[in-house]
Amino acid sequence: MLTKTPSKYQNIETQKIFGFWLYLMSDCVMFATLFATYGVIVNNIANGPTGKDFFNLQCILLETILLLLSSLMHGLAIIQMNLGRKNSVIVYLVLTFLFSFGFISIEGFEFLDLFSRGITPNLSGFLSGFFTLVGTHGLHVIFGMLWMILLIFQIITKGLTETNRIRLTCLSLFWHFLDIVWICVFTIVYLIGEF
Repeated sequence: MLTKTPSKYQNIETQKIFGFWLYLMSDCVMFATLFATYGVIVNNIANGPTGKDFFNLQCILLETILLLLSSLMHGLAIIQMNLGRKNSVIVYLVLTFLFSFGFISIEGFEFLDLFSRGITPNLSGFLSGFFTLVGTHGLHVIFGMLWMILLIFQIITKGLTETNRIRLTCLSLFWHFLDIVWICVFTIVYLIGEF
């Protein structure tokens, strides 16, 4: 029985994706630490506002839907990549970007509204934990959007090369990881905080 030896490309791809998994695990540890910290200080309100005082679940639900739709679009981009359809990949990446832009815009307006009302991280432990956890997730989304813009440009100029396929696969892992983190934020911070 003959066994097929992996090509040089498959070895490089496997190494890069494994390396990216290691990065995601370090990010997972960071978010776990932020969630644990938030869990410890969530009731330290120092006579300041609680989540019930300013959470707007309708906006948060809209944010969640937009982020999940962006994840769906990214999944469709991966399917199109596997079919070798460059233009379809670009279209789905642009849709992913637009949905995520909607998500980050709502979050940005939420933060600006809170700051304009004097609800800032220095008022209480709860607010420190809230802004740090939600803000860190938001910064990750912004980083992913910038990565997406660069990748769209790379695919437009160079096509679906092996390197761009690896980059798109890594971005997919990152994007779906952010969805999982957001579901945890939505549940632990907003839903539980509302009750």
